[in-house]
Amino acid sequence: MVTLIIPESLPANKPAPDFSDPLGLLKACHQRISGFCDLLQKVVTHLEEHGLDNDAKQAIRKIHHYFSTAGKLHHQDEEQDLFPILTGQSLKMAEIINHLKQDHQQLDKAWEQLEPLLSKPASIESTPDFAAKVNSLCEAYREHIKKEEDDLLSIALQILDSDQLKQLGKQMKKRRETAVF
Repeated sequence: MVTLIIPESLPANKPAPDFSDPLGLLKACHQRISGFCDLLQKVVTHLEEHGLDNDAKQAIRKIHHYFSTAGKLHHQDEEQDLFPILTGQSLKMAEIINHLKQDHQQLDKAWEQLEPLLSKPASIESTPDFAAKVNSLCEAYREHIKKEEDDLLSIALQILDSDQLKQLGKQMKKRRETAVF
């Protein structure tokens, strides 16, 4: 039996980063995204074995809520605040950012395919079709997260000064305070 447990954001022994550590917060969000992708893939197996029971519905609601709120904010944090600070650093950085923006477009398209099914789970008629959409989204996210952490965040940590990090954190906090979903 597949257990549908909502993922924790971080190990219990590690405090969650806050807006004073915006790059740490982005990495923690990556961990949550990975956890929700794992859960989403478990939902596929659960649906095949047990159908759309209460456990599946609860997990689907949590997944839908996360990607519809925090997932959108995460992309906005990067595209509106982090990427512009880093784009002018070098031609290589501008190229990396361009690829990451393309990834975001691909992720948004994959989400657009999956979101209507998650918003109304009873509409999931074909488990293989649903599984294909889930796998497409999750694989794209895993590849994107790896590129972002290896190619962007590690460099950002070295080149952003404390004022830039403080401003980035301030913008991320403001975005969440004013977000309307």
